Amino acid sequence: MKLILAPLMALLLAAAVHAAPVDLSPRPQSGAQVMQASAVQAPRRLDETPEGTSAKRPRARPTPATTAPVILSAKATEFGAWINGFRGRALAHGISAAVFDRAFDGVAYNPKVVERDRNQSEFTKTIWDYLSTAVSDLRIANGQQALDREQDVLRAIEARYGVEKEVVTAIWGLESAYGTFKGDTDVIGALATLSFDARRSDFFEEQLVAALRILHAGDVAPRGMTGSWAGAMGHTQFIPTSYLSYAVDFTGDGKRNIWGHDPADALASTAAYLARFGWKKGQPWGVEVRLPKGFDYASANRRITKLPSQWATLGVLGMDGKAVPDHGTAAVLLPAGARGAAFLVFDNFAVLERYNTADAYVIAVGHLADRLGGGPAIKGGWPLEDRALTFEERSEMQRLLTDKGFDTKGVDGKIGPLTIEAVRDYQRSIGQAPDGYASLAILERLR
Repeated sequence: MKLILAPLMALLLAAAVHAAPVDLSPRPQSGAQVMQASAVQAPRRLDETPEGTSAKRPRARPTPATTAPVILSAKATEFGAWINGFRGRALAHGISAAVFDRAFDGVAYNPKVVERDRNQSEFTKTIWDYLSTAVSDLRIANGQQALDREQDVLRAIEARYGVEKEVVTAIWGLESAYGTFKGDTDVIGALATLSFDARRSDFFEEQLVAALRILHAGDVAPRGMTGSWAGAMGHTQFIPTSYLSYAVDFTGDGKRNIWGHDPADALASTAAYLARFGWKKGQPWGVEVRLPKGFDYASANRRITKLPSQWATLGVLGMDGKAVPDHGTAAVLLPAGARGAAFLVFDNFAVLERYNTADAYVIAVGHLADRLGGGPAIKGGWPLEDRALTFEERSEMQRLLTDKGFDTKGVDGKIGPLTIEAVRDYQRSIGQAPDGYASLAILERLR
């Protein structure tokens, strides 16, 4: 994921709004992609914290007990051979033999991380279900306590980097429940397993080399480098490459410690990351708006931007019935189509996408930050009768759209800009409002 989502990938969702197949929150990563919010791959750990809900995951068919040890033993042997081969590549990247050997001492093949990597695409939520967890009353209350507890360091971080303390705290809340769930998986072991696995070996081997560089620098001990199953680390879940590029030593102790009890370095690193990608202090991520009757839904497009005062002349107003202040140019975003809440989103929305590309994640961070600052809940409704499409259904929709002449430029199960435009064109052809919302109703109509 990816950081950014992202320093992925989400994420790439943390907890995807529209579900990215890789969720490595945060993940500051480069190359943000606009994704629709109709189906959300929940950013990592929202289903594993006291502030979330228990996720029901399909259970694999039991393997006969007589064969499982043989399979695992064979994997372990192959994994050991892979480590021997990787050792040469790591040393060629400048990693010392001593650091490598300490890092891999006791490391074993971890089948659980491969299972997690394989199963990501199947776990989706609607944006309203996701937001009910991501911006729950408990998460807001815990965030206000965290703001109060860390107010001195957060104010200092805001003064240095120009990123509001509520925004930094909101990311902290979504990524690790304010430091209470940073992940306890051995990062070297997880990344080595995923590098050995063929599916995305190049990406994870790059992360593994970066993790070894972190150990080489002495910022953390090998077994102290813990995090998520996919290698996202610390209070705000940086992947190793993002850590190397953007993590900061805010405390001045000579180490960029994002893992420890003190969150200062992690929170400052998050602010530094957002500042690096153009965060504008004082500009909202977005503002909820009301759309007029007869609104041209084709203009709800991230590529179409106007000043809020210009949108106001078209009837797009704040929830108070007044024009939204001119914080900069903004686009209309409809994360659940014409029947859901509407927002004007500003440049800071795109900056948050650099942390996690999922629209749902960005809306959750922004809305949680607003609530932590005393702002209101989202007032617009949601199409609660809808459900999220599965990966197979999203892929089917892409195939059917293309077959009917509305080319999605490929079938990948991701509802990105090309698929949204194809849905819009199909909606126009059948006389529906072209909001681009990839709903179950659209899929059934295509069938």
